[in-house]
Amino acid sequence: MTTQPTPLDTYLQRLPMILDKIEALQQLANDHFGHDPDAIHWGHVGDIGRVDQALDDLLAIFDGQTK
Repeated sequence: MTTQPTPLDTYLQRLPMILDKIEALQQLANDHFGHDPDAIHWGHVGDIGRVDQALDDLLAIFDGQTK
């Protein structure tokens, strides 16, 4: 007989995956997302703007406020 995972089990299973992704995002940001800082163009600005908005959206899910 197999038991169904509880919500807490699933939550705790997913949390390390999210933390790994946050760490990967930090590493990418530290490296200017792979872009040469001297070659940044408006397309890159648009990309980083979408990242900023997505992060605001995620923060709003968890703390109910954005900047």
